[in-house]
Amino acid sequence: MPFYHTLGKIPPKRHTQFRKPNGELYYEQLFGTIGFDGMYCNIYHTCRPTQVKEIRKQYSVAPKIVNPNNLKSYKLKGFEVTPEKDYLESRKIVMTNADCHIVLAAPQNKTQDYFYKNTDSDELLFVHKGSGKLRTFLGNIDFKYGDYLLIPKGIIYKIDFNTEDNRLFIVESRRPIYTPKRYRNWFGQLLEHSPFCERDIRKPYELETNDEKGEFIIKVKKRDEIFEIVYATHPFDVVGYDGYNFPYAFSIHDFEPITGRIHQPPPVHQTFETDAFVVCSFVPRLYDYHPLSIPAPYNHSNIDSDEVLYYVDGDFMSRNDVSPGNISLHPAGIPHGPHPGAYERSIGKTKTEELAVMVDTFKPLMLTDEAMKIADETYFQSWL
Repeated sequence: MPFYHTLGKIPPKRHTQFRKPNGELYYEQLFGTIGFDGMYCNIYHTCRPTQVKEIRKQYSVAPKIVNPNNLKSYKLKGFEVTPEKDYLESRKIVMTNADCHIVLAAPQNKTQDYFYKNTDSDELLFVHKGSGKLRTFLGNIDFKYGDYLLIPKGIIYKIDFNTEDNRLFIVESRRPIYTPKRYRNWFGQLLEHSPFCERDIRKPYELETNDEKGEFIIKVKKRDEIFEIVYATHPFDVVGYDGYNFPYAFSIHDFEPITGRIHQPPPVHQTFETDAFVVCSFVPRLYDYHPLSIPAPYNHSNIDSDEVLYYVDGDFMSRNDVSPGNISLHPAGIPHGPHPGAYERSIGKTKTEELAVMVDTFKPLMLTDEAMKIADETYFQSWL
C-alpha cells in the first residue's frame, strides 16, 4: 500500500545504533520487495530473527489439476467445502494458474499453535463469515464480515477467530497486490474520484513484543510446499518499524460504488490489481437512471480473461440460481451474460442489494480436484 506507516519505537536515523534500556542493541531487519526496488519497512527486533533450530517437515500442498484446458462455465457450491479444524488444512485451492491460487477455507479452530508465512504470494483474504484478530509481527488488525485482509508476501502471521463457524475466500497472488493505479496520482495518493481513500484503510494498530526464547514453529510456504521450521526466538518480537510494506484491512462496505445513466462496465468496481489479474467489489448501489436503461449487464465475451465471481450476499440480479458462497467461472473465449429473464426483469428496477467479489485473470484458470467435489456440472446449460 503506497503510504507511510510507523508503529512502536524506532531510532531517529535508520541503519544506526538503537539500544535497549539495558544497553544491548536491537536488531534491524530490512523487509523489502522486488529486489530493494519495491515497498519496504525497516523493522527492529529484540532478538536476531535468523535463529533456526530445526526443520522438522517438508510436504507438498500443490493443487491437483483436473482439467488444464477448460472452456466450460462452472458453478461451485462454496459452502459445501468441508470445514477443517486447522487453518492451513482448511485452505482448499479450487482454481489455479501460474499467477494465483483461488482458495476457499472454512477453519474451525479459534487459533493455531504455529505461525505462518507465505513466501510465494501476497494473500488477499475476504471474510465471508466470522470475526477475530489478524496477528502479525508488524501488528494486529481486528476483522469482521465483509473485510478484505491484505497480507503481503513474507508476513509472519496467525489468525485468532472469535467463533468456529468461519468462511474465507482467498486469493494467493505471486504478483504484488496494489490499489488500482488509475485511482492514484503520481505520488501514490488515492484520487478524489477513487471509490475509497486512505481513511478507509485500517492499518496495524498494536504490536505484540515478545522477548522470549524457546521453540516456535513457523510453517513457511515456498513453491507450494510447507516447511515446518523451529525458531529459537518468538517471531513477534518487534519493538517498532516504519515504511510502506505492511498488512492492512479494507471493508467491502466502505467501497463507494460508481454509477451512471447507463450500465457501467466492470472496471468501475475495481478494488485491487496486479499485472496478472484484478479484483472487483460489487456492492449495494443505485441502478442506471437513463429513462431507457437496462440495469442488467449486456452479454459480453471474455476474450482476454477468465471471470470468477464469488457471491457473498443479496440478490444478484443477473443470475437466476445463486446462493451465498457460490462461485461462477466464465472462461475466456466464450460469451456470457444475464440468465434467461434477468435482462427483462431488471428494467424499471432502481437499486440492487447484491454483494460479491470478482477476480478476472489474464491467464486461464485450471480447475482442481477440490473444485470438482463441489461443482455444478450442468451450470453451462443454464442460459438455455
